Parts: sequence; structure tokens; C-alpha cells
Amino acid sequence: MHSQLNIWNRKVAIIGAGYVGSTIAYALSLREIAREIVLIDVNKEKALGEAMDIRHGLSGLGITDVYAGDYSDCSDCDMIIITAGRNRRPGESRTDLIADNAEIMYSVVCSIKKYYTRGVIMLISNPVDILTQLVSEWMALPNGYVFGTGCILDTSRLIRLIADYLGLDTGVINGYVIGEHGDNQVPVWSKVLVGGIPINDYCEEMNIPWNKEIRTEIEEKTKTMGSRIIQAKDKTHFGIANCAAFLAGAVINQRPVIASVTSPLLGEHGVKGISLSVPSVVSASGIQQRIREKWTPLEYEGFFKAVEKVRNVLETYKAD
Repeated sequence: MHSQLNIWNRKVAIIGAGYVGSTIAYALSLREIAREIVLIDVNKEKALGEAMDIRHGLSGLGITDVYAGDYSDCSDCDMIIITAGRNRRPGESRTDLIADNAEIMYSVVCSIKKYYTRGVIMLISNPVDILTQLVSEWMALPNGYVFGTGCILDTSRLIRLIADYLGLDTGVINGYVIGEHGDNQVPVWSKVLVGGIPINDYCEEMNIPWNKEIRTEIEEKTKTMGSRIIQAKDKTHFGIANCAAFLAGAVINQRPVIASVTSPLLGEHGVKGISLSVPSVVSASGIQQRIREKWTPLEYEGFFKAVEKVRNVLETYKAD
């Protein structure tokens, strides 16, 4: 039941046909990552409308078949993407969503389990670290089969801000945000490279100011970017859809990538029993490997603050 079959269907189920789910379906279609995309939502008419809207624009763009379905369509999927749950309201943190979204997620998992035969499960819904841990426990699949997008979007935002500050293309910037997808996220400045050169050395060579104040400003902008977008337009969906499509491409196309995503830690950095983002190899079987890179003492301090925060939230939820 749990092993990937040799027959690769390139079939993706997306649970939740709201802004995030439908935009992911659109991104997957444009990139021709999946041959078959099924949208599943409690509002069946909404799922049907989104599927039709996407499908009607694809006649000249390839082979993707997009349609509305139900949980029985989760059978024989290579990937199941879960976006179900309510979104953040202005002023809310991601952890404020746990009571509502954990209940929704449990119902979703129960429905998936009736028909699940194979495939990786990727969580988008917030709080993504908490929900990834819970879904992993509820589904009881092999290590790595359940993971969440975690800090991949935070990483993308960080790289965008660094590139803008340096006046460079994002393609030459490498780096990661680790920890919680939330207030306790940690940019790993010690690993940020510009064209393969440590950012400190690059800025020194180019006579570009680079100090703690500048890094702190970039950190804060990265951390609050989601709230800023929600304040401006009530929701975020384009950024996370592109990130989800990138990860789906690694799974569906069987072309491993390294990304900072959240999954249940099994002793990496001395942590077990919770899900947090660390640089990980994402492949056809989900998380193939969590990379045990070394960070600075200050970066470890920030990471363990995230550990404590997420563990406390998870324990409080389970106690209730």
C-alpha cells in the first residue's frame, strides 16, 4: 500500500478549491507538471467552476486534464496537496488558526484514508508545522511521505529581498530560512551565498554596506511579508502556488531538489516529535533526506526557540 508503484500516473489531487488550491492547479497546468489534476472541495460547485475555468484555457497548452471530483479520486495519486482550511484574517498569526484548521484537517485525513493507495501528501494549510505533524501521525505513512511547504515561501521572500538590496538577479542568491513558518523563522545568514561567495565577502568586495541592522531589517520584512500582503489584498496565493508547483515538479518529475520544508524531525539537530523546516532533499517519495548542516550558535538559538514554540502549541492542542 505504501510503496510507490512503477507506474507513474502523474496524477495530483488538490483538497480545497479556494484561492490557494485553484492557483496551485493553474500553476501545475501551465508548467505541465501533472497529466491529471482533480480538485476536491466541500463546495462541489466551486470546485467544478474552478476546474472548468482552468481547463478551458489549456487547449493550446498541453495535455493536463483538470476536473472536479471527490475523495475517491485520491486513489492512485502520485501526490495529494491539502490546502483545506480557513485563511488568516488581518492581525492573526498562523497559530491562531489551529483550533479551526486541525478539526478540518482531521476530517480531510479520515476521508483520504478511505481511498489512499499511494503517493506523497503535501500540506499547505496553516499552521503548516503543526498540521504536518498531526497529519503525519494520523496517516501513519513511511518517513517522508507527509511534508509541508514550511519555510520555502519565506526563503523565496528572503532571496527576493537580498537580491533587491544588492541589485542582482535572484538566480545568483542561495540561502534558506529554517524553523517555524511564522514568527520564529530563522534566516541562516551564515550559509547565504552570492554567486557561490559568502554574502559578507561579496559585500566587502563590492563596497556594499552589510551589517546587523541591514540584516535585521531584511529579516523583519521577510517575517511580516505575509501579513503585509493580507492587509493589502486579504489573502496570499500566488507566491505559495509557485512554491508548491516547484515542489510538485520534484515529486512528479522524479527530479530531486533541496528546499527548506517542514516534516517530522527524527533526531536531526537533536529534535524529535515535531515538524519544522530544515533544508531537505525532496524527491518522488517526499522527504528523501533532511540535511544536517551546521549553523552558528545564534542560528541554533533561534531554531530552538522555534522548537520550543511549536512543541508547546502542539502539546497544548493535544491536551485540549
